[in-house]
Amino acid sequence: MPRGQIRDRDRSRQINDFTGLQYGSITPTDIDGLIEYHNKAYVFIEMKYGNTKLPDGQKWALERLNNDLTKSGKPTITIIGTHQEANPEKDINVANTSVKKYYTNRHWCNASLNLTIKKLIDGFLESVNHA
Repeated sequence: MPRGQIRDRDRSRQINDFTGLQYGSITPTDIDGLIEYHNKAYVFIEMKYGNTKLPDGQKWALERLNNDLTKSGKPTITIIGTHQEANPEKDINVANTSVKKYYTNRHWCNASLNLTIKKLIDGFLESVNHA
């Protein structure tokens, strides 16, 4: 089975119910993808359908996580991707999806047209390897 491919499709369809894990107005959030790159850098990926907005709480959590890891000396990027697949039964090829925006070095950047998640990650990791 190719790396990165879903291994147990039935288990991946199970929904985690975080009922009971509320602390004031804080509840758990999820992250759709994480790459820990050779103990040098981190890449976080969050996917949204269409023009779905990143909820404020999830945005703050991702920003703070990114900032904290950057303080440790490791470059970090958080990528918000967008897809147009309305059928929840169909898989999303995340590498080929569009970047909506990304967060690095304590600020958000809007993506240029036709920037895929794969292209952005490749460029980011290239800069890490040449640092």
